[in-house]
Amino acid sequence: MKSNKPAGNSEQDIERNAAALDQRLPRSQRLRSQIDFNRVFGGKHYAADDVLVINAAANTFGRPRLGLSMSRKVGNAVVRNRWKRLIRESFRRAKHDLPQHLDLIVRPRRGATPTGSAIDRSLRTLCRRLAKRIAPPESPGVS
Repeated sequence: MKSNKPAGNSEQDIERNAAALDQRLPRSQRLRSQIDFNRVFGGKHYAADDVLVINAAANTFGRPRLGLSMSRKVGNAVVRNRWKRLIRESFRRAKHDLPQHLDLIVRPRRGATPTGSAIDRSLRTLCRRLAKRIAPPESPGVS
């Protein structure tokens, strides 16, 4: 039986939708162009552990951005897509705690098992390590 209540108009629905929008990963927080990927890979800054390898470069956007690089050696399409989902989810949850001046390209270490807690821990640890090595860029117009 259908409800007579109009969909999406209550305060709870509005709050729930606002919270859901805050939880997404918008395009502005993703690396998408080949130029961006080449810049990060060409920067020679990386950190690795037994779960992830992260390449990083400074950006001027004031927020971290995520790129994913997934080799077929990681596994079949199902395994690669699981890795991508878990990495994006970890980044989305941690983005406010990560260094705000870094573009990141994340890829799994060959042979690692994709678990959310291991990816969370690895992402935060490696980003802290990279932030110590990569200084924030100078803001234009500041002397």
